[in-house]
Amino acid sequence: MARYLHSIPAKVIERVRGAIRLLVRLVAVGLVLWTQNGPRQRLVVVGPKRQVVSINSKIGVHTRLTDEVEEWKIQRTLSMVREMGASWVVEYFPWAYYEPSSGVYRWDHADRVVDHAIAQGQTIIARIDFVPDWARPDETTFRYLDRDHYDDYASFVAAFAERYTGRVDHIIVWNEPNLSFEWGYRLPDPVAYTELLCRTYKAVKGANASVKVLAAGLAPTLAPAGSEFGMDDVEFLEEMYAHGAGACFDGLAIHAYGLTFDPDDPADRQEINFSRAEILRDVMVAHGDSDKPCYITEGGWNDHPRWTKAVKPYQRISYTIRAYEKALEEWPWCEAVCLWAMRFPWAQRTYQDYFCFVTPDFVPKPVYTEVQHYARGEPYEYLVVE
Repeated sequence: MARYLHSIPAKVIERVRGAIRLLVRLVAVGLVLWTQNGPRQRLVVVGPKRQVVSINSKIGVHTRLTDEVEEWKIQRTLSMVREMGASWVVEYFPWAYYEPSSGVYRWDHADRVVDHAIAQGQTIIARIDFVPDWARPDETTFRYLDRDHYDDYASFVAAFAERYTGRVDHIIVWNEPNLSFEWGYRLPDPVAYTELLCRTYKAVKGANASVKVLAAGLAPTLAPAGSEFGMDDVEFLEEMYAHGAGACFDGLAIHAYGLTFDPDDPADRQEINFSRAEILRDVMVAHGDSDKPCYITEGGWNDHPRWTKAVKPYQRISYTIRAYEKALEEWPWCEAVCLWAMRFPWAQRTYQDYFCFVTPDFVPKPVYTEVQHYARGEPYEYLVVE
């Protein structure tokens, strides 16, 4: 082979050597970037603050970015929320993720979510639960919180409130405590939840007096007395008031799922529908809390083709838009309607996927597009088949 090289001009050989050296350098730089940022990372810049343009200031969604690890996807999700015309987002900030060891905080993911939501012009409602291993007995679920650790939870929520002073002004204490599953597979206990709420309220106000502490959204249920699965949401709220909860929250989170009913279906104590929110509101008024606002932090309709509690896609569009209109026109006590859910990081492969406004791959569903038209004051059309 050496004798053939003598026949190649020196300039050509030098160029080849130069190209090889350049290639080696490029490969080395690529390896460094791969090591530092991972194979799928993108350069993400938190841009200047944007403004949500909408004819309805109460439009919101539950974003569910909890397990979204790629920052560009966090940014894209919240950008699409803004583009849809939603000013409010409910986001879940799990205690166990951010305080994995007692007194040790890891805020990186929460910082990214908050930074991008603020940049997109959204108001954040933070839901906080999910118990770390160190704060619960062995062989219990991550929703099991006993009285020995109420103050640990309260301290974390206070630390969260202090860190995001002026940026996150609404915090929900726990989630659906009237369900056995959400209470660590124990019988729901409104007295115990009220104690947790009051301890947390005191701690949060000591850290950030301006934050609004919201009592947890209760699961709408008609569970009979003594049910092992849950407790009627209206009865649970009444029991909370009977044990002093009224002094321990600034607003009430409400879960308002419509199931198969029109949003204008009247409120009925024996029925679960969107207007059931009015019954919870009546309880507040009866206990002298008419000055406190409510926030719908979960709710909406599902258009799965086979789920028995679903509606047709055209109905979902119509009902969703009407729900936003109803809150604006008829419910002055309701500050926001944050429906479930904007998108999941990955397909759930259950009926839950049919609650979403956008697919995991950021493909807008018809309900997203039509809400966007509504928020812009543009005509929106959907197929009506009776």
